[in-house]
Amino acid sequence: MSKGLMGKRVAIGASRKTDEMSLLIEKQGGIPIVRPLQGTVFLAEKEVGPNLNKIVKEGTDWAVFTTGIGMETLLDIAEKQGIKQQFINIIKQAKIASRGYKTLSTLKKLGINPEAQDEDGTTRSLIRSLERFDFTGKTVMVQLHGEKAPSLIKFLEEKGADVTLILPYQHIPPETETVATLCEELLQEKVDAICFTTAIQVRSLFNFAREKGCVDSLLKSINRHILAVAVGKVTAEALREEGVEKMLVPEHERMGAMVMELSRYYRSH
Repeated sequence: MSKGLMGKRVAIGASRKTDEMSLLIEKQGGIPIVRPLQGTVFLAEKEVGPNLNKIVKEGTDWAVFTTGIGMETLLDIAEKQGIKQQFINIIKQAKIASRGYKTLSTLKKLGINPEAQDEDGTTRSLIRSLERFDFTGKTVMVQLHGEKAPSLIKFLEEKGADVTLILPYQHIPPETETVATLCEELLQEKVDAICFTTAIQVRSLFNFAREKGCVDSLLKSINRHILAVAVGKVTAEALREEGVEKMLVPEHERMGAMVMELSRYYRSH
């Protein structure tokens, strides 16, 4: 079987497992170009403390959980601060919205059934399930995973909610030089495909392009000549929100599956 990526230049936006991805691309005959669009992640315990205490003290009408690992980390931080049981009691009294199967499983372990949940793991689907509720004057705690989820926050605020964000993990931005290099390579169509493994990478690239005033040119390059590849639904959703029209998304949300899907795509085109 021919190698689908023969001679193709494939940019990698990830910051983790780039060696494994590069090796897979090379095995398929491609040329990997590592351009991390994501800085490192750190546990933001100090930053979370005040908001967590505020929730425990004042309560909340709604609690929205968007990642399983973020929710578990929140419970760990609450335990370290000696307020875990109070925090659980507060969220048991609140209405709950949940995104992602891991989040749902964490909630079920606590004996909590959400009022609203997504159908396919995306924020858009979660927003759809929240549309029937009235948020006027309601306090809403939103747990995020290092990314601000602008569409969800905008939706809640437009519905009249008083939103408190809790980000147990935060991201250090990527190196500006790296993002600038990749942006230039995309504008000059020096790469054939670009692989994104998180929504944060998508935001980093497009926020940079917005600052430089070249979003339209970037979208033109990507939509016409460069194949965008998303590791899964949430990353694909971020690309769509930025205006990317055509993308490749593997059925299994794994980096290896993403590279193999890209290889198959080029073999059949």
